[in-house]
Amino acid sequence: MTTLKPLLAKNRSWALQRRQRNPHYFQQNVHSQKPHSLWIGCSDSRVPAEVLTGAHPGELFVHRNIANMVVSGDDNFMSVLQYAIEYLNVSRIVLCGHYGCGGVQAAVSLPDIPLSDENSPLARRITQLRKALAPGLAETRDATDESERLNLLVEANVLAQFGHLIRTEPVLNAWRAGGELDVFGCVYDLQSGHLKELIQQNAEGQLP
Repeated sequence: MTTLKPLLAKNRSWALQRRQRNPHYFQQNVHSQKPHSLWIGCSDSRVPAEVLTGAHPGELFVHRNIANMVVSGDDNFMSVLQYAIEYLNVSRIVLCGHYGCGGVQAAVSLPDIPLSDENSPLARRITQLRKALAPGLAETRDATDESERLNLLVEANVLAQFGHLIRTEPVLNAWRAGGELDVFGCVYDLQSGHLKELIQQNAEGQLP
């Protein structure tokens, strides 16, 4: 029978190590949180936001979903975005995709995979992702290296979702009110462990 004991043991060990290094490590976040950034990432288990950024508890407010999608009709996503901006007053939003994204690969493979025959939340989301990737799919159709093509489509997805993000009401309202809010689009390289910035925008509309 599978038990939770291994995870509990690792948790106790981690907590002990943190207290040994700093006796007040956990107390500083007991009564409130003041994260500096909202992280919008992929649910992929290989891309844990706090681990790859070296962040501590209280630094990142995190939303993750398949293929780091920004869907204005998704109350789950939009409530996280609104709360982060309007109540936590984050000064930075990081939208992060990653090379080797299974969601992007599935979207590229439609309609030639069994998922296309399903009427399920996953099938609907991947279909929506394929529509967002349509321009990139056309641009990379003649690519000879499939791995490189998928990498380009991962970047295209970040750019597409970034475009959706900066048009959401919470972001636009923050900018209209003169709030200091910078939005970044990044991609994570599983092989090197490095983040690469693709795009950035703030209230002045300054793009790199």
